[in-house]
Amino acid sequence: MNNFQYSRANDVADVIRLLAADPGAKLIAGGTNLIDLMKENVERPSRLIDISRLPLRNVEETPDQGLRIGALVPNSDLAYHPLIEQRYPLLASAILAGASAQLRNMASVGGNLMQRTRCAYFYDTTTPCNKREPGSGCSAIDGLNRNHAILGASNSCIATNPSDMSVALAALGALVHIAGPTGERTIALTDFHRIPGDKPHVDTNLSTGEIITAIGLPPRGFARNYSYLKIRDRLSYAFALVSVAAALELEGNAISEARLALGGVAHKPWRRLEAEAALRGQAATPDHFGRAADLLLEGAVAGSHNGFKLELARRAVVRTLMQAASGTPQSQAHKKIA
Repeated sequence: MNNFQYSRANDVADVIRLLAADPGAKLIAGGTNLIDLMKENVERPSRLIDISRLPLRNVEETPDQGLRIGALVPNSDLAYHPLIEQRYPLLASAILAGASAQLRNMASVGGNLMQRTRCAYFYDTTTPCNKREPGSGCSAIDGLNRNHAILGASNSCIATNPSDMSVALAALGALVHIAGPTGERTIALTDFHRIPGDKPHVDTNLSTGEIITAIGLPPRGFARNYSYLKIRDRLSYAFALVSVAAALELEGNAISEARLALGGVAHKPWRRLEAEAALRGQAATPDHFGRAADLLLEGAVAGSHNGFKLELARRAVVRTLMQAASGTPQSQAHKKIA
């Protein structure tokens, strides 16, 4: 681990000032990802700016009956918050599917959005990695790519985003509130993370000197018909091979509204409005769910070791939609697929 300076920010304006003064600085809250990366010499910040004491830990109702979630709310606190459990159980379920209880206790909402890929080549500084060192090459393309992307990848990078929480937030239509040198702005969660293109080292559309201050949830929470299904190699503390966030509104057996997002398959949570539109007005049947899955996975390309993800993802989408339609969401306590 390299030597670094340490500063503690007093407020958001202080964070912005400190970031402007030191372009090599990194923000630290729970540190559940950044510290690991520093230990592996993947991240070598010149300064750590401690934001853990900023007043960004509230979950508040908004005038439009949505919610505003402070960027420093711990993942565990959010998953068990009464308003989240009652109105946005899809989000609670996705959070509980991720990491371990100890990590969820430390990890923050903003930090969860900013975590970096868990690609083994990214962590291994002895191998080429365009995300770690632009222009050096992607070892995963011709290497062991079982866990890697089948959607939105490029010739420069096939890594995946590891967040479970982000997949649910994408399905729910969440917004990311940001503050920076030019003021405050809001961006859709679906636009926050980037596909790799030829700049895989740029994970998000957060600009230099900016900080996430909150996540906004719209009033519609899909509290009755939802499910979050995570398929992984082991049932505890493993990242998704494929995960699905599904939410429906039903009128009898007809679908009036649908939301779908995939995790574990791309550089960002994967959502296609065409797949959701194909479900509206249709009966909640496996055939219609299969058609939506095909649309969601359109353009998917497998590598040498992850071809199984194509069929796994399709089946997972259908299963998750069936769970949502029947009002029997996947349990994150028992994990056995319903």
